[in-house]
Amino acid sequence: MNLFANIRELVLDCLGQMTAEGQLPEGLVLTNVTVEPPRDPAHGDMATNAAMVLAKPAGLKPRDIAEALAEKLNTDPRVVSASVAGPGFLNLRLSPEAWYDVLDAILVAGTGFGRADIGTGQRVNVEYVSANPTGPLHVGHTRGAVFGDALASLLDFAGYDVTREYYINDGGAQVDVLARSVYLRYLEAHGQEVAFADGTYPGDYLIPVGERLKALKGDAYVGQPEEFWLQDVRAFATDAMMDLIRADLKALGVEMDVFYSEKSLYGTGLIEAAIEDLKAKGLIYEGVLEPPKGKKPEDWEPREQTLFRSTEHGDDVDRPVKKSDGSWTYFAPDIAYHYDKVQRGFDALIDVFGADHGGYVKRMKAAVSALSDGKTPLDIKLTQLVKLFKNGEPFKMSKRAGTFVTLRDVVDQVGPDVTRFVMLTRKNDAMLDFDFDKVLEQSRENPVFYVQYAHARVASVMRKAAEAGIATDDATLQAADATLLSHPSEIGLIAKLAEWPRLVETAARSNEPHRVAFYLYELAGVFHALWNKGNDLPELRFVQDDPKVTQSKIALARATSVVIAAGLGILGVTPAQEMR
Repeated sequence: MNLFANIRELVLDCLGQMTAEGQLPEGLVLTNVTVEPPRDPAHGDMATNAAMVLAKPAGLKPRDIAEALAEKLNTDPRVVSASVAGPGFLNLRLSPEAWYDVLDAILVAGTGFGRADIGTGQRVNVEYVSANPTGPLHVGHTRGAVFGDALASLLDFAGYDVTREYYINDGGAQVDVLARSVYLRYLEAHGQEVAFADGTYPGDYLIPVGERLKALKGDAYVGQPEEFWLQDVRAFATDAMMDLIRADLKALGVEMDVFYSEKSLYGTGLIEAAIEDLKAKGLIYEGVLEPPKGKKPEDWEPREQTLFRSTEHGDDVDRPVKKSDGSWTYFAPDIAYHYDKVQRGFDALIDVFGADHGGYVKRMKAAVSALSDGKTPLDIKLTQLVKLFKNGEPFKMSKRAGTFVTLRDVVDQVGPDVTRFVMLTRKNDAMLDFDFDKVLEQSRENPVFYVQYAHARVASVMRKAAEAGIATDDATLQAADATLLSHPSEIGLIAKLAEWPRLVETAARSNEPHRVAFYLYELAGVFHALWNKGNDLPELRFVQDDPKVTQSKIALARATSVVIAAGLGILGVTPAQEMR
């Protein structure tokens, strides 16, 4: 049940009546008519912009439309009052009975309450993390992993058929560097002294990899030239790093459906097929690019290259796909990879990149637009940097990693639930401060604790009621008399719960899972406020002398915990049953 959607349908029905009666012209487009919570709760329970968005196409004053619409809405038993505000906004106050239906719907549906069908029949690919397989995941990857995983769960909750995908960047020169670094650890395992040259990976995480290579190959590679062992060690090292990355992701609660190897694009004809597809559309040509805007590098030379006419699909400049020496650019396999996604029949693609990939957005969007003839949308979400603090100081780098703080460092410090929730307390493109001390505080300023405490409080109430011999199973609570919930704070909590289905749809349409975390914090605030009022007003306490009154109040508490659990499930966080 989505009460906001139901009231929007009521608004549309009333507009239809007005059209039939000649108060509005035929053919008005109603797509932009919304029903949402008012900015100021004092103005009402819901607000609609119908009169404002229809005034111009209807050739009428917005206030005239609003007053006529209010007259229609006031005849519905769910509407206590519909009043015009300002130039034509319409504020609605609903009857208590309308809210009671929401409570019943939550208890019947359980954590499935709020599930949407906006994605039904649509397949979406969400690619995230996609780190180079050269070492453990660092804290920046952690944010991308959490964001991508929560987004995938949100889309699944909204009805989409979601594929979680990791693109293994194992086709570039950095994997050769990894192989050379592992070889040094392999020699070290044989008792040799080694020195890590600039550009190699000195992290301790490669020590066990070198030892495993020794156990597998003995001294077969010792003293041999690079061409003898490079390809074998490269494959061995890549597999070892991907095992490490999978383990890191699992520790964070992230599991992928597909791991796609960049290397599989080379020598298989896939890159050639993608470029040929663009060529057949007249989008590949031989040409010379202008030097970078604003400056001309000293070593720049006008060289003819194979170019993709990406400007025809919204890019700023055309992009090279093949160098003058005949080798592919970095962009070519990325085109081929997305060509493969399009060929797999996805209805929409989402890529989650680090903020340092911002310059890649337009060219990738252009490529997918060209490859799919504009039929497959690509949304690219950039995740900004994470700044780590502990004891008021920046958190030091990880010795194990050599150069950065790892995902495991974070998870080991605070656990996966705290890590995931905190990573979603800011919009993905905003900087995030992660303070190890603050995220473990038991205070309202810590959103993780605040939300979990609300769920734990409900669990405590349920236990106390059960100890008092009051039935608290869902079937009994569904039959509770909701009309016994009459205090404005109780109705206000139900109203907040009613926003959940609308929030799910809004967040899913915009690919913004942080909205779920924000909503849960607000919901927890409304619940805690009601709880605290019970300290001064005994009649607001959840456990009363009258079992029937208690059951109605327990039903409200239980519904709150159900919605919190559903939201935390999307975020990949386990709801707390008690707080220590």
